[in-house]
Amino acid sequence: MHLRIDEILKEKGKTKYWLYIQLGLSYQNFNRIVNNQTTGIKFENLKALCDILECTPNDLFQEYYKGPQKGEGE
Repeated sequence: MHLRIDEILKEKGKTKYWLYIQLGLSYQNFNRIVNNQTTGIKFENLKALCDILECTPNDLFQEYYKGPQKGEGE
């Protein structure tokens, strides 16, 4: 899974700093979430992101599939 926070911020004309102030998280936690360096996210932070960015969890997440490359598994 990949969080689309950067894309949503660009669509809305907002900055990461703006979101950081709105969320009120520590800079380390905020940075991990925004840069997709986390393996989990608290429901309360997910709800806050959705409320602030006016989106749904479906809008926030992008699933990506890394299947076998050519030549693998053949």
